Amino acid sequence: MHKFPEITSRLKRAQGHLAAVIEMLEAGRPCLDLAQQLHAVEKAVGNAKKELIKDHISHCMEETSEVLPREFKSMIKEFREVTKYL
Repeated sequence: MHKFPEITSRLKRAQGHLAAVIEMLEAGRPCLDLAQQLHAVEKAVGNAKKELIKDHISHCMEETSEVLPREFKSMIKEFREVTKYL
């Protein structure tokens, strides 16, 4: 099962953080507050991207790997493992 609802949730969280940054800019909030909020936006988008990549590997690549030789399956498994360090 795809993780699209989880990814959507992460992106909505980022959208909320971004809206807060825009309001803070318009209100003239201090740079430190803005930087913290922008960091939250960046992390939320980055986490959504990581989940999307992991989901693609798990659902698209692994499903098609059923017909591949074992060494290719092993490579896909290793690739999936290394994505946790993105």
